[in-house]
Amino acid sequence: MDHFFLGASVALCIIIFLTLYRAVFGPTVFDRIVGAGFVGTKTAVLLVLIGFIYKRLDMFVDLALVYSILNFIGTLILAKYFIRGKS
Repeated sequence: MDHFFLGASVALCIIIFLTLYRAVFGPTVFDRIVGAGFVGTKTAVLLVLIGFIYKRLDMFVDLALVYSILNFIGTLILAKYFIRGKS
């Protein structure tokens, strides 16, 4: 079962790097914000998978929750900043 979680983690890392490209080279600011939010969400899932691999799920779930909250707040702040700056 550990091989499955390790393979899923590697696949998730590839998806994160593809989305990171979109976040860095997106055509608009909103594409970059959505890309950064997606990277943050997939990183939280990756943290949970790492918790399964190391058999310390309780610790990594707490870290993933904190990271998800920070990602959500950061995305909201960036979106509000760019919407107000535009008008």
